[in-house]
Amino acid sequence: MFAHRLPDFQKTKYARFMNHRVPAHKRYQPTEYEHAANCATHALWIIPSILGSSNLYFLSDDDWETISAWIYGLGLCGLFVVSTVFHTISWKKSHLRTVEHCLHMSDRMVIYFFIAASYAPWLNLRELGPWASHMRWLVWIMASVGTIYVFFFHERYKLVELLCYTVTGFLPALVILSMILFHYMSYF
Repeated sequence: MFAHRLPDFQKTKYARFMNHRVPAHKRYQPTEYEHAANCATHALWIIPSILGSSNLYFLSDDDWETISAWIYGLGLCGLFVVSTVFHTISWKKSHLRTVEHCLHMSDRMVIYFFIAASYAPWLNLRELGPWASHMRWLVWIMASVGTIYVFFFHERYKLVELLCYTVTGFLPALVILSMILFHYMSYF
């Protein structure tokens, strides 16, 4: 439920939890509650992501599994650490505008690399057909392009940024079509 859609008597009830929608060219400014929730929910997952990544590493049986465990683990841990640092600085040290801006860009950039890292085990360890070998590199190229986009156009074109995240997250999954065609053709 969004506060701007509520009747006036209910808006005050939710006002401290959520701010009004901002224009497309402005950055959303979280409330104190949102800052606290962002810090807590991101920090909460740092230790489990380190433990889970370590477990993947120690359960690896060969070089490809070890590499995939490292890539995924670094992507996952990096996501939560960078995001926690950004949200904490943004909340408690908002007077450090340049640092906050750099961390906000880093927070957005690390999402691209987490998406790419999430595909690493799947693309490296499964027989997915001929597209998979190309997609292993394409997903990292897309993450790099997304990072460059954030660096140059941070917070300017939010719809384009959303589209970049969506394409980076969805396009590598199309490898499953290659897998289906590859296995289907192998029967003939």
